[in-house]
Amino acid sequence: MGDVLQGIHATWEFESDSVLIRFERGIRTPKLFQALGERRIPHEALSSVTLTPGRRGTVVLHAVPRTGADPLTEAAAGQLKDSGDPYRLVLPAERETLAEYYADELRAALARVRRSRTGSIRDEQEPAERYLVTAPEPPLQFKAYDAKASFDGDRVSFRWFWTGASSAKWKAGDQSLPVGELQGVEWRSPELFDGYLRLLRRDGPGSAQGRPAPADHDPAAVVFGLGYGPVHESLPFAAAVLEAVQGAATGRAAVPVHAVVPARRDPAEVAERIRHLGELHSAGLVTDDEFSAKKAELLAEL
Repeated sequence: MGDVLQGIHATWEFESDSVLIRFERGIRTPKLFQALGERRIPHEALSSVTLTPGRRGTVVLHAVPRTGADPLTEAAAGQLKDSGDPYRLVLPAERETLAEYYADELRAALARVRRSRTGSIRDEQEPAERYLVTAPEPPLQFKAYDAKASFDGDRVSFRWFWTGASSAKWKAGDQSLPVGELQGVEWRSPELFDGYLRLLRRDGPGSAQGRPAPADHDPAAVVFGLGYGPVHESLPFAAAVLEAVQGAATGRAAVPVHAVVPARRDPAEVAERIRHLGELHSAGLVTDDEFSAKKAELLAEL
C-alpha cells in the first residue's frame, strides 16, 4: 500500500507486507511509545482489525496481534491500559472515513496472508509458532526498587541495592543468569501496588514444577515501586529477554517460552497488603484517592 495515516502520538505506514508504526516524541506521548520509537508489524503477526469510537471526538484503529506473535504483548499479558497499547491508533473523528478505508485494506491483506500460507483461510485466532515482531534490542537496563537490572543479550543480571533488597536476596548474592537457563518471564505492571519482574528458570523454583517465593524474597525477581521499574523501561526489558529465551531454545527439544500472567492471590496475602497500605495511608504517605484505588486493585485480584 505504501500510504501513511497520521494519528495522535503515532503514524502508521501501510506497506505491502507489514505496517510500520512510528511513534511521536513529545511530552504528551506515552513514554512507552517514545521508548519503542518505531516498530514494523508483519501482516502475519496480526489476527484482526477493528475501528471503534474513542473518547472526546476520536476514533480508534486497532490492529490486534496474534497470540505469541509479539514478545512485548506476551510479556504485558493484558496489563497495558488502552492509552498505552502500541497497537491502537487514535484519530480525530473527522478522519473516520479515511480510517475505515485503511482498516478494510488491512483486513484484505490479512485475509490474503491467511490464504497464502494454508491454501484456505486460516483461523485468525491461531497462535503464532514464533515471535514475528522484533523486541527492543539489548543492551537494556532499568532501576528497580531493590536492584539494578541489566540485559546484554546473553545474560540477565541483578545487582542488589543495600537500601532496598531483602536479606534473602543479599544472602543469595548478585544474580547473573544466562538466557539458556530460562524458560520465560513474569512481568507484573509497576502501575499496580506490588509490581515486579521475575525470571522463570527451567526446572527451578519459578517453573511449573514449583511455586516461587514472593518477589521481594526471590533472587530471580526484582520488585518495582513508586518511580522504580516504570513500564517504558521494564516492559521492553522483559520483551527482549523473552525473545532471547526463544532464540536460545531454537535447536533444542521444544520447550514452551512463557510469559506468565500473575495468578490470583491468596486472600491472606491480599489482606496483609491492604493492612500495609492502610499504614501508609495513616502515615500520610498515600492520599485518600490512592488508598481507595490501590485497595480496589488488590480486592479485584481475589
